[in-house]
Amino acid sequence: MPTTSRAASLAQQLLDAQVRFHLDRLGGDQLAPTVTALAGSLLDAAGRHQIDDLVDRMAVRDIVSRSLATVPSSAAVGAIVELAIQVVRDGPEETYPLGEVVDRDQLEVLLDEVLALSPVLERALERLTASPLVGTMASRFMGRVVAEVLQANKAVADKVPGLGSLMSFGTNAASKMVGAADKQLEGLIGDTVGKGGTFAVRRLNRIIIETLRDPTTREAVLQVWDLLAEEQVGGLGERVTAEEVAGVVDAAHDLTISTLAHERVAQLADAVVETFFERFGAYTPTELLDELDLDRADLVADLVRIAPGVLAALETSGDLERLLREQLAPFYASAEVVALLG
Repeated sequence: MPTTSRAASLAQQLLDAQVRFHLDRLGGDQLAPTVTALAGSLLDAAGRHQIDDLVDRMAVRDIVSRSLATVPSSAAVGAIVELAIQVVRDGPEETYPLGEVVDRDQLEVLLDEVLALSPVLERALERLTASPLVGTMASRFMGRVVAEVLQANKAVADKVPGLGSLMSFGTNAASKMVGAADKQLEGLIGDTVGKGGTFAVRRLNRIIIETLRDPTTREAVLQVWDLLAEEQVGGLGERVTAEEVAGVVDAAHDLTISTLAHERVAQLADAVVETFFERFGAYTPTELLDELDLDRADLVADLVRIAPGVLAALETSGDLERLLREQLAPFYASAEVVALLG
């Protein structure tokens, strides 16, 4: 047999032997020790380098921006949204009280923090005075509230002889001034919607802020929560139809797709990536895992738990051996190996 043919034959035998060697390591009783050793070695090696040295931040920025633009609109996300709608409608297999899941003490802390933001809300509400339509809405709201109060007072006054007619006269006069419902109010607003609307918005804002600052509001919210906490968590199928839920979710999904695909959002994502690298770029992967409270042993154990299913499927289909051969064959077919074997 010519030297070259003999070398090629020997190379093929070595390739077969190495493929069998790796197949043995990636199956049976050797799988767990192999995956554990590989994962441990990888973490050890990476743990000696900073994240900035291991990962190109520009590449991460490109990946994040591309993912924001493409992933939300993908068929897979659409299917996940449909599954989420179904789960929300069906609810859990076994109902349980809402209070069993949400801790009341933590809810109180959150409520206190939210109520403490009333100055921020006040400044935000003040900006609404610049909107004529908001002013119109506030004026109508205040007018309807006044009308309801007057109507309730009239119902009481009707029970007193002589007072009902007097109250009726006062109600009619007041409705012309503040606009009890619709046309009278619209006529009153007319050209004065600017000043009248601004006043109404500010008055309504003051009511909202003072209500939030009232100590009774906190107790009322907690009392409502205590009632809700006793409610059983179940599906929404008995309250809303699939079409009603799907309409809202699809609209929100479409809004999410268009928003995340905008270049401004991509710029924001770039800023987030840059901030991440500024904050954690000098960390090693091991140090970052510690910061995230992720235990290394748990991660390795998770890999060992997942690997058998993946590798077993690949081995059964023959893809595992094919992949190994595709990666190793070019080395054994190289001129350098043939020369060494020859």
